[in-house]
Amino acid sequence: MKALKYTIIGIALFFAGGMQAQISVNLNVGTPPQWGPSGHSDVRYYYLPDVEAYYDVQSSNFIYYSGNTWVRRGHLPKQYRNYDLYNGYKVVITDYRGNAPYTYYKQHKVKYAKGYRGKPQKNIGNRPNNGNHKSNGNHKSKGKSKGHGNKK
Repeated sequence: MKALKYTIIGIALFFAGGMQAQISVNLNVGTPPQWGPSGHSDVRYYYLPDVEAYYDVQSSNFIYYSGNTWVRRGHLPKQYRNYDLYNGYKVVITDYRGNAPYTYYKQHKVKYAKGYRGKPQKNIGNRPNNGNHKSNGNHKSKGKSKGHGNKK
């Protein structure tokens, strides 16, 4: 009888610990970046035409072609280290569900060519005012942009 009581308590603690871990994960995953377009908090992917890459809101990773494969990284490739995510245009991908938005890359690249600007966008948050800010992709932004995107 004593062993049964300890077994039940052990199982209850095991499930309680698992539920707590799941709750904390669900609260921290999928928060759109401050440079993301406002009004689209329920979207998983953005396409960034100027850098021909995707951003996965759920995993907070950029997805881009490197070498001969698509990679997921917390930053953009080196050649875009100075790209201004706050002023760059973000195409909100609303017609795709899954883990590989690049399945439609050829269509996105044609429809949203480099320099594409659609409807005016506002960012979710404001750019930090510290002059030499490193955004969510380790990309410096100094002073005025060179026409990337629409300002607030």
